[in-house]
Amino acid sequence: MKLTEALGLVSFKVPQGSNSERALARCHTVEDLRRLAARRLPGSVLDYIDGGADAEHSLAGNIEAFARRRFTPVVLADVSSPDTAATVLGRQAAAPLGFAPTGYTRMIRPDGERAVARAAAGAGLPYVLSTMATTALEDLVTDSAVDRWFQLYVWKDRAKTFELVRRAADAGYRVLEVAVDTAVPGNRLRDVRNGFTIPPRLTAGSLLDIGAKPGYWTKMLRAPGLEFANLSGGPAGAGYTIENIGAQFDPAVTWADLAQLRAAWPGKLLLKGPVGPADAVRARELGVDGVHLSNHGGRQLDRTVAPAELIAPVREAVGEDFAVVVDSGIRHGADIAIAIALGADLAMVGRPYLWALAAAGEPGVVRLAELLVGQFRRTMALLGVASTAELRRRGPQLLDQGARPAVSQVPVAGPIPART
Repeated sequence: MKLTEALGLVSFKVPQGSNSERALARCHTVEDLRRLAARRLPGSVLDYIDGGADAEHSLAGNIEAFARRRFTPVVLADVSSPDTAATVLGRQAAAPLGFAPTGYTRMIRPDGERAVARAAAGAGLPYVLSTMATTALEDLVTDSAVDRWFQLYVWKDRAKTFELVRRAADAGYRVLEVAVDTAVPGNRLRDVRNGFTIPPRLTAGSLLDIGAKPGYWTKMLRAPGLEFANLSGGPAGAGYTIENIGAQFDPAVTWADLAQLRAAWPGKLLLKGPVGPADAVRARELGVDGVHLSNHGGRQLDRTVAPAELIAPVREAVGEDFAVVVDSGIRHGADIAIAIALGADLAMVGRPYLWALAAAGEPGVVRLAELLVGQFRRTMALLGVASTAELRRRGPQLLDQGARPAVSQVPVAGPIPART
């Protein structure tokens, strides 16, 4: 090759956009977003997102349950225009992807739940607001394009519980999820070791965090104070901290309580937790519309079976006219495809959108949705299926039914290996 020809191959581009925009443009995976978030967040806040219960076996197992699956594609199929749309509980989403409920989201970034809801609306995806949100459920009403769901914790104070149900109904939330895996708080050792509290307290450790990430703390100090915004009685959320809030959850909740909630809630109702086939059938018999299979991202009971492993047996037990949603361990669009092939209607992510929010705010969450939906679309095409409905229908033949270990290890995220 002549020197003039070689020089012709050289291309120089002047970087465009802000530093944040350029950094976000270099994010091509969920792990890229996490690495960018790690540059923005104090260590204790990153551990709050990343951490699980006890030895974090469930946390690693959730990811492994997807990573060990192997595809068996079909060939010579017209996949020129893959249709990622999915109908979930009577409403169409742009893809079988949603944003799961997470607590204290404004601690990650001041615009918190609002930013996530706007990104979800723009992507045509459902968003679930948590009881433990730092934005009141009524304050998302202005974002009318959002398919808004509400996750409910059952309180010892039943009047407070049913007040939340009424408020969600009055505010137009379409789906209510009743969380049933928080009889007591999980033992999240990273938070214990970090002395992490909500609201944060100034300690020697937190002062070191401030020194290490001044940009984060500057944003927090300029923003309105953090609180559990959905808990009324005096100033919203007043008096509740991460240490005492768990004592308000009722460990005596039974099927009778679920029946009362079914009677009180006018919309679609889901049971959220590590729900097995027998309990899913019982929920259906009570008039529940579906289950949200979750082990809280490995943050409650350690050594719990991965929700991905529950999809097929639950679907077989309840039949086709019952919604099956799954979260915990989804890090790629191929994981979404696996969930649908196993029998789920919708896959949800939590930690990934918190990393994206920390990395770049609302544009970060928009980027996450683009990545996951794009990966899902590519996976569909390479599997030889033209639509989400076809993927669901032909799912068993597209997955190798033999149990195989994953070839590579789960990517490291944080100080404990294989615990993203």
